[in-house]
Amino acid sequence: MNGIKKWIKNHPDLWEFILFNVLSNCATVTNFVVMWLCTGIVFTGLKEISFKFFIFDYTTTGSLMLCGFLSFLIATAAAQTVNFFVQKNWVFKSNAAFASAVPKYIALAVILVILSAALPAYSQQLFIYIGIPAGLAPTLANVVNILVQVVLSYPTMKFWIMPKDKKTEANSLGR
Repeated sequence: MNGIKKWIKNHPDLWEFILFNVLSNCATVTNFVVMWLCTGIVFTGLKEISFKFFIFDYTTTGSLMLCGFLSFLIATAAAQTVNFFVQKNWVFKSNAAFASAVPKYIALAVILVILSAALPAYSQQLFIYIGIPAGLAPTLANVVNILVQVVLSYPTMKFWIMPKDKKTEANSLGR
């Protein structure tokens, strides 16, 4: 156990990134559960209604149509809500003012929600085109969404939304 603590102390940024990804699974689980509930129960009656607006193109059967759009939208919004609290409190241990962090996080979440609602229509079509079964395509599209969210979220949260106060950081390093 002392070896792990020593490694964490010697590699705090790498540990933070690992922790970010591990604890992001709280949001990931939320995302998948909500997506599966929405596509399998809540919005099943909307699988025949095509939806196209702006960059959102849910007009093919493989996209799950309006059911797919609403499912990915709601799943991403629920996951981002969970993720805010997990990342702020456990990963970044940020003392950033809630009133300051929330609007910034909402801006990030809006970008992620738009991307996550638009991207699956295209990625699902690609997966089906390359021979992935239509029943597996939404799950793989969700994996792509999550990877895009990690690439965008980590640096944005670390440096803009939830930066550590230099005094707090120095104290946590024993200075």
